[in-house]
Amino acid sequence: MADTATDPAERVRKPLLTLITEESLERDYQLVALRRATSGGEVGGHRPVGRLGVVAVVAVFGLMVSLAAVQTSRNADTDNAGRATLIDRIESRRERVQALQARISEQREANQRAERILLDLGDQLNAVESDRTLLETVTGFVPVTGEGVRIELDNAEFADASEQIRDSDLATLVNALFTAGAEAISINGQRLTARSAIRNSGSAIEVNSVGIAPPYVVLAVGDSGTLASRLLDSGSGLDFSALAQQFGFVVDVENVDELRLPAAPPRLRELRSVAQPVGGRVEGDLTP
Repeated sequence: MADTATDPAERVRKPLLTLITEESLERDYQLVALRRATSGGEVGGHRPVGRLGVVAVVAVFGLMVSLAAVQTSRNADTDNAGRATLIDRIESRRERVQALQARISEQREANQRAERILLDLGDQLNAVESDRTLLETVTGFVPVTGEGVRIELDNAEFADASEQIRDSDLATLVNALFTAGAEAISINGQRLTARSAIRNSGSAIEVNSVGIAPPYVVLAVGDSGTLASRLLDSGSGLDFSALAQQFGFVVDVENVDELRLPAAPPRLRELRSVAQPVGGRVEGDLTP
């Protein structure tokens, strides 16, 4: 016992309960020896008392060791139960995280599909808007700009009513310009469309149901290098040239690098009846 008490390494290696028990017994033996030395080694009634004390102490420590062992066992059971609960929770959370990750992956794929659909729809929208712009340009419902010719017409000086410019004369000139390659035409600020009408209302001329007066300024967007020279290549051009010489119209033709033509009145968009294309949408070139 003494060697164990004096050897620190051996003391550290021993289990705690064993160390407590041994040290308690050593102290009990020391106490008994001290009492014997004090009493001068008497063998009387004190010896049984000392033995009983030792037995009692040993019993108490034995009980304490047993209680400690039982408590340790209970704590171990509680720790095991707590560990199992934590493991179950961890497994449950792991499954939940895996499910969320799978859902995130599905949502990511769905987003990618939606983005592709959106891009396709954007391309279709751009194509439709391009077709719409082209149609509006060709039909005359958007303003346009470009090179072309400016033709100013006026009646001859001292011309009587029968010699003045009429609606048919302007229509003949317009037909000649379209035949020569004009892409857009306006007369005194009135843009011509498929629904435009040039007609006489008494002595005045109306375009798009708006009265105009001489001089008549005709703007035609097209190739300024060929538009004026090709006016006489068509029957309408020759007819207008003959009328101008016959009635003495004042005609001034000028090539212009940049012309600006307004859009046709919005009311011309309204149809009096609903027209449906045969066979659906017509594909192909939209230019006239």
